[in-house]
Amino acid sequence: MAQPLERRVYGADHDDPDPGPQSGHSYMELVGGPLDGLLLDVTGWSADDLADGAALIAEAGQFGVGGRALYGPGAGDASLFHWEGDSP
Repeated sequence: MAQPLERRVYGADHDDPDPGPQSGHSYMELVGGPLDGLLLDVTGWSADDLADGAALIAEAGQFGVGGRALYGPGAGDASLFHWEGDSP
């Protein structure tokens, strides 16, 4: 039987032997856009920080290297950050 794929955390090195979530940390799942499916470590973020969302470096986004993918909370599931577009 195949092992389930380990979820990757945004910012983990590609050669990291354990790129998945760590116990004791809080994560938001990134939904849509160039970082779809990754987890963002939001450990220690305030409610205001979570409401503001995040501008994350995304080389595969519309603006290429140095561009940002914008993610923020959506209606419904509070554990998801939805893609809102790209920024240079």
